[in-house]
Amino acid sequence: MRLTEIQQRLRTSDPRYFQIASLSLLTIYGIVELDVEVQLQWAGLILIACLLTQWLCTRLFKLPTFEPRSALISGLSLCLLLRSNAWELVILAAVVTIASKFVLRWRGRHIFNPTNFGIVVLLLLSDQVWVSPGQWGSAALLGMFALCLGALVVRRAERSDVTYAFLTFYGLLVFGRAWWLGDSWAIPLHHLQSGAFIIFSFFMISDPKTTPDSRAGRILYALLVAFGAAYVHFVLYQPNGMMYALVASAALVPLINVLLPGRPFEWRVRAVQSGSLPLRQRQVRFTLGNQV
Repeated sequence: MRLTEIQQRLRTSDPRYFQIASLSLLTIYGIVELDVEVQLQWAGLILIACLLTQWLCTRLFKLPTFEPRSALISGLSLCLLLRSNAWELVILAAVVTIASKFVLRWRGRHIFNPTNFGIVVLLLLSDQVWVSPGQWGSAALLGMFALCLGALVVRRAERSDVTYAFLTFYGLLVFGRAWWLGDSWAIPLHHLQSGAFIIFSFFMISDPKTTPDSRAGRILYALLVAFGAAYVHFVLYQPNGMMYALVASAALVPLINVLLPGRPFEWRVRAVQSGSLPLRQRQVRFTLGNQV
């Protein structure tokens, strides 16, 4: 297969497959190498609950087809971030995560990132749930960063701007605070070196279905999340500042879209191509879907 054909396939393939592959590799590593961080029984319970809830909601809301990809992405993210010793809370988190996509909607799209919403709801409901910081060691974090960066590239930069903007704004706030207080640079570096921070930056805040439509709106959105996260963490002295800030900022996305309008995002799925023609002469058709 020629390089140009590989590039064409990447451009026209569904980027969610790469997201699922990346998150799956991270989950498998957590189970095999860090059984304290990611436990096999909890991971299986979360994935089954997410897929089952997706199927039940598909039937309940009378959608034409069952869509497992987004449910798998949400479930794998929960496997990497959510921790609890109570199995019923783990199942509840999965149900709330997936059901929120179907219930909390505005003009045909869900308002909140499902994983983010499910985690925040469980954090508010129970003190038996927490978010793992994901301190996996420098080598694992480097590989994790590479996978997430690859996932962002495969998305064809459609929402990469919000990730880059958030990393810039939040990094400036964290390092600026350290400079103001005279702290060692090791303190902000340690603050940013966690698996949870990387997953949040590359998979959660950049969720294309819940970010603003325009680039200016997405940069404003990233700024709001960064300032909100810093306020919760450094002023209120509460953990999980990014999670709370993202939920609060997502509620403002409909207003941001009114003030800074843009073209709504749709997942692009590659259609069947004519294999009898050279690649440059093939016509590639896309189907655009609102499937949740």
